[in-house]
Amino acid sequence: MTNLEPARLRELFLFADLDDDQLAWVAGNGDVVSYRAGEVVSAEGEPAECFYVLLSGMLSMVRTVRGDEVEVTRTDQPGVYSGATQFYLGDQVEQKYGATIRALTDAEFLALPAAEFAVRFRQWFPMAVHLLQGMFVGIRNANELVGQRERLLALGKLTAGLTHELNNPAAAAVRATETLRERFAGMRHKLALLADGHFDGLQLHRLTKIQERFIERIATAPPLTPMEVADREDELGEWLQERDVGGGWDLAPVFVAAGITTSDLDELANAVDPGFLEAALRWLSYTVETENLLIEVKESTNRISALVGAAKQYSQLDRTPHQNTDLHEGLDATLVMLSGKIPGGVRVVKDYDRSLPHVPAYPAELNQVWTNLIDNAVDAVTGRGDGTGTVTVRTARDGDSALVEIVDTGPGVPPELRRRVFEPFFTTKEVGEGTGLGLDVSWRVVVNRHGGDLRVVSQPGDTRFQVRLPLA
Repeated sequence: MTNLEPARLRELFLFADLDDDQLAWVAGNGDVVSYRAGEVVSAEGEPAECFYVLLSGMLSMVRTVRGDEVEVTRTDQPGVYSGATQFYLGDQVEQKYGATIRALTDAEFLALPAAEFAVRFRQWFPMAVHLLQGMFVGIRNANELVGQRERLLALGKLTAGLTHELNNPAAAAVRATETLRERFAGMRHKLALLADGHFDGLQLHRLTKIQERFIERIATAPPLTPMEVADREDELGEWLQERDVGGGWDLAPVFVAAGITTSDLDELANAVDPGFLEAALRWLSYTVETENLLIEVKESTNRISALVGAAKQYSQLDRTPHQNTDLHEGLDATLVMLSGKIPGGVRVVKDYDRSLPHVPAYPAELNQVWTNLIDNAVDAVTGRGDGTGTVTVRTARDGDSALVEIVDTGPGVPPELRRRVFEPFFTTKEVGEGTGLGLDVSWRVVVNRHGGDLRVVSQPGDTRFQVRLPLA
């Protein structure tokens, strides 16, 4: 290693405007280091100790993506710099080499010790350092604040959707419970009327057997078309009217919903005395309604339980951060969380490859990716004139990777914008409607955190955001 003459240093554009004292310091503290073709000058991720300036030869700058080296630049321009390029920020950032520099030919570099150079640099150019520090800190703080805002907006959307979805079954359960109270009171009243009328034990035994069959019929009642429902209600209504049953048209819909026919009512009429027929019918109608209401309460509470389970799956609060993950569980949980935001005109299609193995991943972070991509897809299709469209969530195996595609039938991403969609703060939405960080966050989660790949393939009516995650 040798020192470089100040006169040769001044020929380099990087040092051309330094005064003599500054140039002398660089010449006295910088070492000329020679590398043979193929040798590594600095390795990505290692502590950044030197600021390198190319004097002669050709260098290649590469970065590691998914275990593969990707060349970022290649140059033989004397004066280009690399290595500890953020030396002037000191301990404000972690000083590590951001890329690997390799000599492609025999090459010479000027190597300046980063820590010592930082002290001198701040003395020589205090205003420039303040401006650079302010720009760096400002951008970093803005990214953090807007990122927090992005997460809060996403949380707000999910909370609103979850609240809406929870409210519907909860309200249904409350309504069913209130109606149950009324029906139980009615059943007690009708039972008292039956007892006061000297209803013998044989008839009561027959009636309870018919009651059990009516309840069993509810679970197996076939679905009917609206026309079939109307015809059966008319038929039952006429049967009840012929027997002078008051309010028969109110009873008919209850019995039809339970799959009860006039043949069943004939059996009931034969089992009880004519004077007790109406009381028996109303008691059985209360029984049928009560069973239907209990089923509604069960379905509502099951729905609430499923929603809470989806929220738990989405947040991953009770699980380790990194684990072998079933991607379908996260996708399903995200769709549930977003269901309140998806308009009725948007059809969601699941096209899952259930043979897809589990993927080593950070599932909570991936759920944020699915949220961003699905939310964008919904916005894309609802932005059309008629507000309708289809969002398809597809999974498949692609070689050694798991592929997740979020496909929408929106207008597509123009070619000139496809390269920019993953840039921070870039958005095609109106001012105030988007932060431009959703896809940037998604890209960093997929690529940086999981060593995967995120890209967009688009044409009008078919836009695909493709996430590839390594299976191992």
